[in-house]
Amino acid sequence: MGLDYQLVLWNKHKKRYDKIIALTMLLYIILFAVVTLIFNSETSIETLVIRAFGSLAIIMLHIILVIGPLARLNTGFLPILYNRRHLGVSMFIAAFIHGGFSIFQFHALGDTNPIYSIFTSNMDYTSLTNFPFQVLGFLALLILFIMASTSHDFFLANLSAKTWKRLHMMVYIAYILIIAHVFLGAFQQETSPFTIGIMIVGFVIVASFHVITAFKESKIDNAKAKSKNNWLKVCGISEIEEDRAKIFTIENERVAIFKYDGKLSAIHNVCKHQGGPLGEGKIIDGCITCPWHGYQYLPANGQSPPPFTEKVATYELKLIDKTVYINPKAFEEGTEVKPCNY
Repeated sequence: MGLDYQLVLWNKHKKRYDKIIALTMLLYIILFAVVTLIFNSETSIETLVIRAFGSLAIIMLHIILVIGPLARLNTGFLPILYNRRHLGVSMFIAAFIHGGFSIFQFHALGDTNPIYSIFTSNMDYTSLTNFPFQVLGFLALLILFIMASTSHDFFLANLSAKTWKRLHMMVYIAYILIIAHVFLGAFQQETSPFTIGIMIVGFVIVASFHVITAFKESKIDNAKAKSKNNWLKVCGISEIEEDRAKIFTIENERVAIFKYDGKLSAIHNVCKHQGGPLGEGKIIDGCITCPWHGYQYLPANGQSPPPFTEKVATYELKLIDKTVYINPKAFEEGTEVKPCNY
């Protein structure tokens, strides 16, 4: 958490992460170029650049799309999730180089404006084998540009977390456009089977991890509390780990019940930063700490410690015979609620 905005706020972990990204991208480009020139020495520099950076961007996009599910399945991937935006911007740079060289080679050598040429050089939108697949790639690149240019926390704070999240969910639209871009291109010109293979294997991996994660999340949604005199029976106190939480669905909202210092407190499960699952975090220095980016909230009132201003809704709890009950009606965000002692 930070008090103000800086263009890039690096720490030693981010620096190491970014160095790994840059080095890996460089090694991939070198390896791709060597292998290509060995098997096809007549490949032009422009074509080599287009294919190398295009395949690199595709690989990076698949990695980005599986980071979220992997982090939900194994907390060991959380450090990668924390730095995912840097990986996303790096992926856009690779895609931009691919798109830029493609536009230059195929649309910038005539008298027509290159962007206009993309949309007008081929108007056969009703044909599968002659569809203007370049248009799909350009639209995907435009979405990736919007996401990369708004990835900073400045836009997150000013657009609101919900709007920012919806905006960045457009990555799935870009992914669909890229899949169509690659496969339609394969119908129309000689395309490396390597790139097609990446798309097929990548799609299976991405889809599989999302399905597995969805099943895991459905278990949380199905763990609904049982009603008793307007209070909902949640669980036994022994079911909650110390300094951790148990997540339940209350009135179609996920609620995290934390156990700490001989007390219990309940808050809304969604972090105000990027919608992270607070219940999957833990109590650090007396604060509920989001596992995604470290945003913190006081368990008794759902407020971020001063001078921060983020707030989440709170809930009232009671304990009967070592069984936890919750009032399903949430208090306003930031409302102080006396912790339930045990």
